[in-house]
Amino acid sequence: MDKNTYPTGVENHGGTLRIWFTYKGKRVRENLGVPDTVKNRKIAGELRTSVCFAIKTGNFDYAEQFPESSNLNSFGVVEKEITVADLAKKWLSLKAMDIANSTYDRYGSVLRNMLPRFGDGRLASTVTKEDVLFIRKELLTGFHLPSVKQKPIAKGRRVATVNYYMLITSAVFKFAVENGYIQQNPFSGIPLLKKSRQPPDPLTKDEFVRMIGACHHQQTKNFWALAVYTGMRHGELCALSWEDIDLKKGTIMVRRNYTKMKEFTLPKTLASTDRVIHLIQPAIDVLKNQAELTRLGKQHRIEVITREYGLSTIHPCTFVFNPKLTDRTHQAGDCFSVNSINNTWDAAIKRAGIRHRKAYQSRHTYACWSLSAGANPSFIASQMGHTDAKMVFQVYGAWMPDDNAVQVEMLNRHLSDYAPSMPQRAFTA
Repeated sequence: MDKNTYPTGVENHGGTLRIWFTYKGKRVRENLGVPDTVKNRKIAGELRTSVCFAIKTGNFDYAEQFPESSNLNSFGVVEKEITVADLAKKWLSLKAMDIANSTYDRYGSVLRNMLPRFGDGRLASTVTKEDVLFIRKELLTGFHLPSVKQKPIAKGRRVATVNYYMLITSAVFKFAVENGYIQQNPFSGIPLLKKSRQPPDPLTKDEFVRMIGACHHQQTKNFWALAVYTGMRHGELCALSWEDIDLKKGTIMVRRNYTKMKEFTLPKTLASTDRVIHLIQPAIDVLKNQAELTRLGKQHRIEVITREYGLSTIHPCTFVFNPKLTDRTHQAGDCFSVNSINNTWDAAIKRAGIRHRKAYQSRHTYACWSLSAGANPSFIASQMGHTDAKMVFQVYGAWMPDDNAVQVEMLNRHLSDYAPSMPQRAFTA
């Protein structure tokens, strides 16, 4: 190299060498503090090339490369630079104390799907809003960025799934901002994708009768009948014990839930915990029938995980629904899992020749039937474990009777006995 020439981006500054490059849209210079010699110019050029490559690939750690640089403050770069993978791992480990194990598992699954899309070793500070928008498009359409080393998926994910992935990952980057790893959350300002609300799709009374008739075992008939007559969540039904039921009073106390992680927890929400369900007569009849099958079964001592981190309690449980009654493999557990019981719904729906619906429609069926019968929305909300009637109005409003004559007839039926007697006078025009 000629003594008067310098590699691109290398220059003399007061007898020593420095390099310049563009970082986050700004041209910056870094003094190397080495004498200006032909040999050092070559080394400086190679360093500058490696810096530019690291910036381009998103792997440049400014604080590590130039720890004494005065440029660190202007970029908000601190020594807490962290990769997206390490950031997600740290966030998830700290979040574990606030959430249930089933939620922790869902969050972990989301992040395992999202991390490859940022690229191996990608620094959190280099992720841009453009990157996030590309990832969102990739999730929605099935298209994969060239940097992601995996086969493209055949079709994109549903809008609700993409929004969920974005919300969880945004929370990770929000954590990074709050703890000084990055200055701005690249997810900020990106709205959730619009999605149409799927209306409830309840069974008609005829379909319900056909579906129950298509169940092969009496216990299966009882399970789905009780699900429709109470609106209970399926995990709550799987965890239901005879100790929770008072047939004389006609009540069920919902005390626990059985998760897909095969753990007993408290019900989903605070409003769901220890709620009392007031049973209609068909539900009472179903439970009397089921009592002949399982009421004298074995009582188990079940560990139930509470909402306080690290604490659990013991519940004595004689399970209402016992999978061993219908098991031919002799491998069944002491209670049904949500997945296995949902399979019985799918099978019965198919045998009955009914249009397919997801098993969760049993809960919607209870709400829609109750509203159509004129039940108070607040009562329905408490039965289902909602905090208030707001969700009932929003989700099931179409099933509320809007016929004025029906409303007047109902009021007449309930209030006529309280009306004071009035003298009869002849009507004259």
